[in-house]
Amino acid sequence: MRLKSEIVVSAMIRRVFGLGGFAAVEKKGAEAAGAIFIRQRFRDGLETLYAPAPQNFFGEDDGGRKFEMRAERAEPEAVREMLSRELRFDPDLWLLELEIDDVADLFEVVKPA
Repeated sequence: MRLKSEIVVSAMIRRVFGLGGFAAVEKKGAEAAGAIFIRQRFRDGLETLYAPAPQNFFGEDDGGRKFEMRAERAEPEAVREMLSRELRFDPDLWLLELEIDDVADLFEVVKPA
């Protein structure tokens, strides 16, 4: 069974604050099944964007959330552009903003083959 998006986002925010970082919901999406996008901001002003991973990365019994990196340490304007396109396609998505250096313990990032 897959957890509601609202619960996943809430848990991630708590974990980030517990690790000494900052997190905020930039856009609240559909409570139950809204896609979650994560914008990671760095001190140098660059950003990394994570998006939901394609379904082929999930197994039959895999109820967790996995993400893929869409932009790595990019200029904020480029990330805003990507998010703008995603919002036109899916207005019910969640956008979570993180200010933490390492996200490895927060969520699984898959690498395309």
